[in-house]
Amino acid sequence: MNILWLQSGSCGGCSMSLLNAEVPSLYELFKLADLNLLWHPSLSEASHQEFLDLLQAVLTDEIPLDILCLEGSVICGPKGSGAFHQLAGTQQSMLHWLKLLTAKAQYVVAVGSCAAFGGITAAGENIAEATGLQYDGALLGSVLDANWRSKAGFPVINIAGCPTHPAWVTNTLVQISMNALRLEDLDEFHRPRSYTNHLVHHGCPRNEFYEYKASAGKPADLGCMMEHCGCLGTQARADCNTHLWNGSGSCLRGGYPCINCTAPAFEQIKHAFGVTPKIAGIPIGLPSDMPKAWFVALASLSKAATPERVRTNAVVEQISIPPSSKNRGRK
Repeated sequence: MNILWLQSGSCGGCSMSLLNAEVPSLYELFKLADLNLLWHPSLSEASHQEFLDLLQAVLTDEIPLDILCLEGSVICGPKGSGAFHQLAGTQQSMLHWLKLLTAKAQYVVAVGSCAAFGGITAAGENIAEATGLQYDGALLGSVLDANWRSKAGFPVINIAGCPTHPAWVTNTLVQISMNALRLEDLDEFHRPRSYTNHLVHHGCPRNEFYEYKASAGKPADLGCMMEHCGCLGTQARADCNTHLWNGSGSCLRGGYPCINCTAPAFEQIKHAFGVTPKIAGIPIGLPSDMPKAWFVALASLSKAATPERVRTNAVVEQISIPPSSKNRGRK
C-alpha cells in the first residue's frame, strides 16, 4: 500500500518518535507489511520537483494513494485562505492540497493531536487559525466536514498524542494494510481503540501511592501526582504505562504528570500543567468514571489507613523506607 506523509503546522515530534519504533524497526515494518512510503519530508531522497511530479501523478490517478498521513495542524489563516502555509513551489496553500489529496486517499490518518484536533498550534488566540483535519478541538467538522468519509468509507483516523507513541502509528498502519481495521475499532473521537481502550493510570508505577492517596508535593517526589501536581492519568485514554516508550519509559516514570495529550483541546487549560486545581480542597481532575462523593469518602478512608512506609516515601525523591517482610520462622 502506498503511503504519502505530509507535514503542516507541526514541530515534527511525531516523526521523531516514529523513528524509535522497535521490534520491528520502522523500515522493517514497512517491508513486512508491504507498505511503500511514497514521500516523507524528512525521510525521502526525492528532489523537490520529483515530489511535485508525485503529487500530480496521485491527482491524475497514475499512482494510487492508499494512505494519506498528515502530521501537524492545518493552518487555515488568514481568514480561511490557508496562505500562512504554502506548499513550496506550488503557489498554493497546504490547505488547498489537502482538500485535493484527501479526495484521492483510501484512508486518511491524522498523526498526532495537532493533525487530529488542532493541538499545541491551536492554543491561545490561535491567530494562525490552526485546526485538526476533521475536528476543531472536540467539535466534529473542520477542514473536512462531519460526514466526510474516505474512499474506504472511514472518517479521518485520529492517532492522537503529543507526540504519538511509535507503536500507535505502526499498529494502525499494519491494521489498515491487513484490511483488519473496522469502524468499531475507532472510539468516539475516531482514535484507534487499540490504545484508547486503556487509561494512562493502568500500570502506573505510583499506583500504590494512589490507592492510599499518599501524594507527592513536587514532581520529583515518588508519591501520586493527581492531588497536587496536575496528573490526569486517571482520565487520559492511552496505554503509556503498559506499552512503554523506548521499552522502559513514560511521562510518569520520568517524574512528570500526565497532561492527557491524547484528548481534544488538552492544550486549552487555564492553569499550569503541573498544578491540580481544586474546589474546597477537592481536586477537579478526579477519575472520569467515579462519582465525586465516592472518591472523597474512599480518599478519607485510604489516607487514614496509609502505612508509614507509603506516607514517608510519597514525599521523597528516593525510597526512604523499604517494604518489610514477616519473619515466618520466628517463634
